[in-house]
Amino acid sequence: MKFLPIIGLLFILQQESFKQIQLKEARVKIAYEDAEALVKKHFSDKGLSMEKFQLFIRAFKKEAVLEVWIKEKNAATYTLLQSYDFCATSGVLGPKRKQGDLQIPEGVYYINHFNPYSNFFLSLGLNYPNQSDLILSEKRKPGSAIYIHGGCATIGCIPITDDKIKELYIIAVEAKDDGQSKIPVHVFPTRLDAGVADQLIKEEKADAATSAFWRNLELVYRDFESGKKLRPVKVESTGSYTF
Repeated sequence: MKFLPIIGLLFILQQESFKQIQLKEARVKIAYEDAEALVKKHFSDKGLSMEKFQLFIRAFKKEAVLEVWIKEKNAATYTLLQSYDFCATSGVLGPKRKQGDLQIPEGVYYINHFNPYSNFFLSLGLNYPNQSDLILSEKRKPGSAIYIHGGCATIGCIPITDDKIKELYIIAVEAKDDGQSKIPVHVFPTRLDAGVADQLIKEEKADAATSAFWRNLELVYRDFESGKKLRPVKVESTGSYTF
């Protein structure tokens, strides 16, 4: 019995890290071989360290841009590391509300799947439908399987090309390997600066439900914009986001 603590310690020491497990996959290994040096340069160019950082991703559908934000271990605020263009899009501005509507979701999500076997080289899955979506969407078939991925085809996902997904996948692996259990991803119809929601509602002739949803998302967008800090977001019984 006296040897059990030592055996347990050896077991812990022998456990593989998330990064080590991912690097067993051929496409992840290729990504590191092709893009790790460039990712390190992105960090060094911004004076950022790759040690113990937090990752936050934002996407804007109208601008077709995905932003990568980094917060260092002891930093109070996030710094924009890199921006990647969507290379294709589908649907229109507005949230995803049912299976087959071709919509890219809008809302507050997190990465729930690292997929090294994707049909689009590599992909990062979003937890769509989230709690808000389940309240506000079509109850039986709200849709599923929404990813940020490589390639340039989409029916509701965010494609950023194989080269760019290699970079983003590496950054996400490093963040998770450093202990970040949930990597937040906020998806907006557009940059919801002051007055933009009103203009968007008018231009898109948005119905009451979409108008209310966009005004709610405006609060989430402007909260981060005000200080580049990320507060936990909750979902009310109505499906609205709140802090």
